[in-house]
Amino acid sequence: MEFGGRVAVVTGAGRGIGRSIAHAFAYQGAVGVVVGYQANVTAADDTAGQLREVGCDAATFGGDVADPATARGMARLAIERWGRLDAWVNNAGVTADGPFLRMPEARWRRVLDTNLEGTRHGCTAALEVMFRQRSGAIVNVASVVGLVGNAGQANYAAAKAAIFGLTRALAVDFGRRGVRINAVAPGYVATDLTEDLDKTAKDALLSRVPLGRFGCAEDVANTVVFLAGGRAAYITGATFVVDGGLTAGLRLGP
Repeated sequence: MEFGGRVAVVTGAGRGIGRSIAHAFAYQGAVGVVVGYQANVTAADDTAGQLREVGCDAATFGGDVADPATARGMARLAIERWGRLDAWVNNAGVTADGPFLRMPEARWRRVLDTNLEGTRHGCTAALEVMFRQRSGAIVNVASVVGLVGNAGQANYAAAKAAIFGLTRALAVDFGRRGVRINAVAPGYVATDLTEDLDKTAKDALLSRVPLGRFGCAEDVANTVVFLAGGRAAYITGATFVVDGGLTAGLRLGP
C-alpha cells in the first residue's frame, strides 16, 4: 500500500478536509496518524476512532497551531509512540473576512498567525525530525485564493500566497537531505457552507468551474497522500491546484 507502515501528522484533522486526509493515510496503510485539532476534541476523537476501525493506530493532539509548542508536541508524540515521522500535513486554517481598510488588526493577525505561522511552525517541527532521518515529506494545504485573490479576503490571500513561497524555499533548502515539500491549492470544496447556499448562489459558483461541480474533501486528500508517498518521489517545491479547472478558466477583462 502507498503508505504502508509509515506515520503521518495532520493538523486540523478533526473535520472536513483534514479528516479526509487522515482517512486517506489510514486507507493507504499508515501505521499511525496524529490527529491534530484546535478546539473540538470530540470531533478529533471521532476521527481517531474511525481510523482505528480500519486498523490504523491514531492519537489526538490539541493546541493552537499558532503556538510553536503545539507542533513540537505533535512531532514528539509521533516519535515517542511510533519511532518515526514520514509525513506532515499543515492543513489547519481559519478565515476572518472583511473589507481591507476596515479590518481590525486582531482579525488580520489571527488569520496570518494560524494559516502562515501555523504552517511555519509545522514545517519547523517536521524538518527537525526529517532532517536527521534524511527522509520525509511535508504537504502544505493552501488555497486558490492565494493564487488569484478574492474579495474581502486580503488577510487569507496574503497568508496562502506566502505559503507557496515558503514551500518553494524549503524545498530548495532541504531537498539534499531527502525531504520533499509541496503545496496543494484547493478550489471550491463542498462544505456545510456550500450546502446552505440557495440554488442561484450555487449555480453562480459552479458556472466558474469547468468540471461543473464542487470538489469534495477526498479530491484534496488523495492529492495530499500522493504527494506524501513514493509515487511522488521526484516532486518537490510544487503546487498542485485541485480546483476543477477554476483558475485555468479565469477570464481576463469583462
